[in-house]
Amino acid sequence: MTETVIHADQLTLRRDHTDVLHNISFDIPAGAVVGLVGRNGAGKSTLLQCLAGLVAPDGGASALLGCPSLDLSDSVRERLGYVAQTPDLFEWMTVLEHLQTIGRAYPRWNEDRCLTLALRLDLPLSTRVRDLSGGDQQKLSVVLALAHDPDVMLFDEPVASLDPLTRREFMRAIFTGEQERERTVIISSHILSDLERVVSHVAFIREGRLQLLDSWDAMLEHYRLAPPACEAPAGAVVWRGRASALIDTRRAPALADASRALTLDELFVELNA
Repeated sequence: MTETVIHADQLTLRRDHTDVLHNISFDIPAGAVVGLVGRNGAGKSTLLQCLAGLVAPDGGASALLGCPSLDLSDSVRERLGYVAQTPDLFEWMTVLEHLQTIGRAYPRWNEDRCLTLALRLDLPLSTRVRDLSGGDQQKLSVVLALAHDPDVMLFDEPVASLDPLTRREFMRAIFTGEQERERTVIISSHILSDLERVVSHVAFIREGRLQLLDSWDAMLEHYRLAPPACEAPAGAVVWRGRASALIDTRRAPALADASRALTLDELFVELNA
């Protein structure tokens, strides 16, 4: 059986009497690259923070590499790369000083790999962090998350401030490591065209609830758009909106030819209509 690397069990978080996350459960296998998709405020950042152990949920639990998120061991932290939506950096340091300071905390830190990543992302090493543009601060966060060659990566909108060429280099860097081994990734992004090229799975979240989690191949092959009033077997309707219904044809083979496949952008629109 494939090892579960990221586990969530009925994660629930309430703020101001509202569920920011509501009973979210899933198991992410080793080597999966999961695109986390949802509108602003859907709960993506909060979910990643809970998984990383930065926010304590009001209910449920999560684990990385078999270790509870709220009590991650040093050995698990050394294998984790995390990029927050808003970089949390030491503004008084130069980029090079920042990289060297953080690098001392990781046994697997490789300075050659670190500087190569910085060069690929066109990061100015001699500039103080406070003088960097928003995009360059995001680049620094990415290098800090990747330079110790982590096994598990949690990325919250890591490319939002990056130009297309830098986004391409970032995507390449995710899958370039010192050793040939599986890396497990959850990446939240609104740039769905980037996700389509790299993900093995897609998770849709809406108003704090997990709408859908499946392999991207299965979505392409089996998910179809049909009229909202279509007759489908129990369990075949993944989501029913006002103007259409999303059908899993594995449970309704007869509807496969009467509907059409969807792009990730179209799935996003349908699930948030």
